[in-house]
Amino acid sequence: MRSILSWRSSLLTLVLLLGGIVRLFAQTAIISGTVTNQEGRPLELVEVYCRGFITYTSADGKYRLEVPAMKNSWIYFYLFGYRKDSLKVDLQSNKEYNFKTTLKLLAEELDEVQVVEEKSRITNTTVIDVKALDMLAGPVTGVEGLIRLLPGVTLRNEMSSQYNVRGGNFDENLVYVNGIEIYRPFLVRNGQQEGLSFINPDMVGNIEFSAGGFDARYGDRMASVLDITYRKPEKFGLRSEASLMGGSLTIDAIGLKNRFTALSSIRYRTNELLLGSLDTDADFRPRFTDAQVYLTYSLTDRLELSFLGNYSRNIYKVIPSIRTTNFGTVQQSLRLTVFFDGMENYDFITRFSALSADYRPNKKLTMRWAVSAFQTTEQEYFDIVGAYRLAELDNNLGSDQFGDIRFIRGVGGFQNYARNLLDAIVVNAQYTSTYVGNRGTWGWGLRWQAEDIIDRYKEWETIDSAGYNLPHFRRYIFRADTLGNVFVDTVEPKGLFLYESFDTRASVFSQRFMGYGEYSSNLKLLNGDLYYTAGIRFNYWDLNDQLLIIPRFTVKYKPSGPKNRIFRLSLGAYHQPAFYREMRDITGNVNTRLRAQESYHLVAGLDQVVTLWDRPFRIVTEYYFKFLRNLVTYELENVRLRYSARNDADGFATGLDFRINGQFVKGIESWFSASLMTVRERLKDNPQLGYLPRPTDQLFNASIYFQDYLPKDPTWRVGLTLSFGTGIPFNPPQFERTATTYRIPPYRRVDIAFYKVLKEEGKPSKYRAFNVLKSAWAGVEVFNLFGIRNTISYLWIKDINAANPDLTTGRQFGVPNYLTNRLINVKVVVRI
Repeated sequence: MRSILSWRSSLLTLVLLLGGIVRLFAQTAIISGTVTNQEGRPLELVEVYCRGFITYTSADGKYRLEVPAMKNSWIYFYLFGYRKDSLKVDLQSNKEYNFKTTLKLLAEELDEVQVVEEKSRITNTTVIDVKALDMLAGPVTGVEGLIRLLPGVTLRNEMSSQYNVRGGNFDENLVYVNGIEIYRPFLVRNGQQEGLSFINPDMVGNIEFSAGGFDARYGDRMASVLDITYRKPEKFGLRSEASLMGGSLTIDAIGLKNRFTALSSIRYRTNELLLGSLDTDADFRPRFTDAQVYLTYSLTDRLELSFLGNYSRNIYKVIPSIRTTNFGTVQQSLRLTVFFDGMENYDFITRFSALSADYRPNKKLTMRWAVSAFQTTEQEYFDIVGAYRLAELDNNLGSDQFGDIRFIRGVGGFQNYARNLLDAIVVNAQYTSTYVGNRGTWGWGLRWQAEDIIDRYKEWETIDSAGYNLPHFRRYIFRADTLGNVFVDTVEPKGLFLYESFDTRASVFSQRFMGYGEYSSNLKLLNGDLYYTAGIRFNYWDLNDQLLIIPRFTVKYKPSGPKNRIFRLSLGAYHQPAFYREMRDITGNVNTRLRAQESYHLVAGLDQVVTLWDRPFRIVTEYYFKFLRNLVTYELENVRLRYSARNDADGFATGLDFRINGQFVKGIESWFSASLMTVRERLKDNPQLGYLPRPTDQLFNASIYFQDYLPKDPTWRVGLTLSFGTGIPFNPPQFERTATTYRIPPYRRVDIAFYKVLKEEGKPSKYRAFNVLKSAWAGVEVFNLFGIRNTISYLWIKDINAANPDLTTGRQFGVPNYLTNRLINVKVVVRI
């Protein structure tokens, strides 16, 4: 720990010296003014955006913002429920401009989601409206629930908040909250064990997402980046939510002459509603709790301190009793019945804290220092004994015994045992800075990270099929006498051979040094506007002494003319140094010399705005190609990744993404996304097999997010989400990979929610009792509207003949592990 503190002190001293000697000069202007409604009343929380800078109006409708002094600058004014306004002005250096703006209400008086978000069109991220979280239907209702509906993003488990992006796995996604990288528990193997995501939707103020080709200021992962900014309270407020799956309470506070703000929230969730629809009858006891606090204090007008803290405990206990699953085809219908004894007990505790200081010494330079610490303590205990019966059913439609058991195909038993413990601490110290020049914006930063991980991995499984222990190593020796008679000698195994058995201990301490520099600007080209960002990163890891130099470049061009189009091209390297999960192989051994996985991105896209039904719609189309080197192969079991811990493959990922979003129903936003994609790998040890699909390979994916309301009574609203994805590849366990690949059936799901708005923000309610509230609504959600049983994985069962390796009549059956059925949830949300 002393070494950690020593490095942290050295780094902070270095960045302080760097920040102190930076003396740069640029030209800026100040825009200020007042925003009111048509009645002349000031409007609060109006977003004022200009040249990449954002501020919000105060309670008296006033704002003040410092921006680069440039000609042809557009100022945009946004407030949900009002029509967007904008103005064009030539900003001169060292001058202040004052404007008075009036926003008009929408005719339908509904929250308006801006289709043309100018900021997201000229940057490398997609800006997602936070208001879309309110009407999001489905078990995953947080930010991840929205992310999964974007092009290139897939999620095949409604009990999980993890998502895949353009063929990558969960570990290839970056997540930031207030500029701090966020980690998740290591040992989670099923979606129902995850509990609450770190991101609290009630605290979110801004959401930005990139599926590839992101800037150098973001870290070193191969797939995507999700950048979350928590909001700062403007006045006292309270938000509470309750449903059959849990609830939350969020409090906004402000004080000390508006210099101090506090945003705190507690959440509770239980998945009993979801788990009750699975095939396994059990005593489920999931208890997920979470507490977060975000504090800010302005010491001066130029210096602000902030603190972000989180404590989360996810407890998942289950005592299974019996499972019954029907599967098969019309020609062969089967039923698996399993009787259980034992218990599963998972306990994940995470703690996180981050302290940061934002300092603006002058009008051009912004500096930020931050230190953070993340700790996860994970316990995975289970001891489950099962006895199963595999039966074939009568599938004759004319039979009186249709659907009944015709004969028993096999019986057997198994035992799964684990005593896994993991304790990990990740400490960070970082410095970032931004300088706004007269021709562009500079950004740079340094980061130091230390990781201390202690792992105890003990797990085994035995399978017994009708008295045969699998795998069964009985040997048969054939011999003949002088008369030609043949005799068979049987050699029985000594001891009990387990199907799988792992027992290892590991302890890893390492340090990483990272940094970046980038430059963004724009210029006139062929009567159009050219926006570009060029950056470079470095990453050094002392565990394997690998130094990475990582360049990234993005250019966007907006030609002049009546067609509102922007062309985008991104090139860059997105290498991923190994974290502990990639370093540990299936048996539990840790490879500390593992090299970074390499990904080289090419992303070309077209962003255009078209007019349909007299309303603007934004259409984004992107083609991407990723060349992959030094890949670490892995197996995907539900949401558990089991790595080979070797750089044993190369590969590529390519695809085409499409998204259209706009006001399909006037006044509220909806969108449709579709993706064609593939991700392949070629094994270095077996290249003759060619390019094989990676475990996350999904050829087609489509999703819909749709909102509607009753025209005569807009307080009645509906939200619908639809997801469709073709099957991902799988193979039976302990089978060598071949050119033949099987695929899980397609994932198909529709969730719908019906809401009644009892009190809308800023408007009187016809129910007088609700006028004391800021807003309130109640609704009913129908999960999995069409009752489609999606398959997440398979349980592999062998019949009695499969126990004998010398008999060729044995079969192995893949029994589907189905996800949730149709369910109904009730939700109530109140804001004060």
